[in-house]
Amino acid sequence: MIKPVRKAVFPVAGLGTRFLPATKVMPKEMLPIVDKPLIQYAVEEAKEAGIEEFIFVTGRGKTVMADHFDHNFELERVLRDRGKEEALETVLNCKPDAGACVFTRQQQPLGLGHAVWCARRFITDEPFAVLLADDLIMADPPCLKQMVDVYSETGGNLVAVEDVPREHTNRYGILDVVEDDGHLARARGLVEKPAPDAAPSTLSIIGRYILQSDVFAHLDKQETGAGNEIQLTDAMAKTIVDMPFHGLRFEGTRFDCGSKIGFIEATLAFGLKRDDLEGDVRDVLRKYI
Repeated sequence: MIKPVRKAVFPVAGLGTRFLPATKVMPKEMLPIVDKPLIQYAVEEAKEAGIEEFIFVTGRGKTVMADHFDHNFELERVLRDRGKEEALETVLNCKPDAGACVFTRQQQPLGLGHAVWCARRFITDEPFAVLLADDLIMADPPCLKQMVDVYSETGGNLVAVEDVPREHTNRYGILDVVEDDGHLARARGLVEKPAPDAAPSTLSIIGRYILQSDVFAHLDKQETGAGNEIQLTDAMAKTIVDMPFHGLRFEGTRFDCGSKIGFIEATLAFGLKRDDLEGDVRDVLRKYI
């Protein structure tokens, strides 16, 4: 029997150095795309996929995220007193149910695998999702919902994937594919950030995962890989002998908001999707282009 995916891990301990000085005191995950922070997009995607428990792996200076997903009674009272019901609803809707959020610390920056490992005590023996807020995905249905639907058929481990230019394989975890129908690919191996001439394919893992808790047995060993970090890809690769591993080509558009140009593109794309902003955004673009 395939267990349902009820929990999601959000690794949000990074320093965001590519966005300094904006991220000197503000977490990069709180940077807004239009009027909503990146981390809220990720949480909303998880909720729409049926996630019930939200586990944030944070670092020093990240407490503002806990505040964001909590009540702000003074703000709510002011909005209510002034009759700003729409703004009040927006503030209230970003808050998960009471007791649904857990915050734990990654005390050393030892890589994505280490960050996920820090959430192990909250997962126990269930499957779980991992969402990287830097990878903002515009999709309907949301990317993780697409994955949950496919996972109900495949079981095992499942990641979101997309093809990248071969010269970019050294930026991603890459699948070694044994079967591929153009939508779902079955992997026999994974390689973290291979050189272009050594990459087994150009099918790259992006920031959405559904994993079995078996991965923690490998992360427990704290073995380092590419960049001398504890790589989640390496631990996932070691589970392939025991369970199926698939990559899903999701329907939608991914924006790499860990880069400045990706962040700008996402802001424009999401602004153009808004009925209240589309016309103004187009006017601004015409002014500068």
